[in-house]
Amino acid sequence: MAYGARIVGDDARTRIVIDFDREPRFSVHYIANPERIVVDLPATAFGFPAKDLEARGLFKDIRYGAMDEGSARIVLTAARPVQLALAKVQTDESGNGHRLVLDAEMIDKQKFAELVKTQSWTDKTDAAEMTSAIPQPEKAAPGDFVIAIDAGHGGIDTGAIGVDTKTEEKQVTLAFAKALADRLNKEPGIKAFLTRDDDEFLSLSQRVLIARQNHAGLFISLHADTLKQKDIRGATVYTISDKASDKLAADLAERENLSDQIAGKETVAEPPEVADILLDLTRRETQAFSISLAESVLASFKDQVGTINNPHRHAGFRVLQAPDVPSILLELGFLSNVEDEKRLLDDVWRLKMADLLTDAVKRYRTSLMANGG
Repeated sequence: MAYGARIVGDDARTRIVIDFDREPRFSVHYIANPERIVVDLPATAFGFPAKDLEARGLFKDIRYGAMDEGSARIVLTAARPVQLALAKVQTDESGNGHRLVLDAEMIDKQKFAELVKTQSWTDKTDAAEMTSAIPQPEKAAPGDFVIAIDAGHGGIDTGAIGVDTKTEEKQVTLAFAKALADRLNKEPGIKAFLTRDDDEFLSLSQRVLIARQNHAGLFISLHADTLKQKDIRGATVYTISDKASDKLAADLAERENLSDQIAGKETVAEPPEVADILLDLTRRETQAFSISLAESVLASFKDQVGTINNPHRHAGFRVLQAPDVPSILLELGFLSNVEDEKRLLDDVWRLKMADLLTDAVKRYRTSLMANGG
């Protein structure tokens, strides 16, 4: 348990102190583009108010939370290149607990690049190492239509925050994902599964990998974002494209694509063969199916669920990049709008949405089968 935190300092030197109920084991790493310090911890509950560790001094953003059931992470995004001049655990004055002390100081870009280059670490959450732990659909039979339901965000990546109740987006998406999967699994011949079923972080590539390795016929990623314009409300369906349909779609894709960065993941360039796959005929066919699914969802929503203007939009969402799995990102509503927030937290409305989405999936599947798919 991390039960207390404080941060002091300026843009030359900043100190962070975190109080623990026992001595924490920790490791520190540096990541570039942007400059970040990553502090890895064992499974940790963060029990202090968020305002106690608000970014200041050398840091422009601070995130902390679970990575998986056995580990947690603190990600310090720096305003300029930094290093930890001190990182140690001390016994507190009472002798009953411990505190982690991190002293950061400003350095030049060359020295930061050297820190990144000379360090050694293995990220256990890499997608390549996830394959053995991929969740399997329950009792999927030959011929079953398999659907991956992806609850956006999770763990250290909380997502948006509700304007009224301060509910975290990761909680909203998980509740919806569970309700939708339960509803879909009542339909004969349909087997839905969750990419995550608890508060754990998954990288964007892991989410795609889980869908593909389970041979999903559809991938539905659920979100509930916030906007600066708090009067905008309603659902939106997004599909992937190289060019965004509009600024709102472009901005949303940019924010969603930062999920890995928030969690302190290194940016890994896609190999050339992946880029080729994403541009070949398979991708184009998949995009057409994705658009068909989006249209089916909006047809189910008509006169039942409020949507924004031009409710089918598109942009370069990394989570929709599976070249062979038709995929949509569904914004259920906006946590920045008080009325949307009420609906997003309403159990009855959630079940209604699950019914409508199930109808959309059934309509899509019927059309697919009619065309020999």
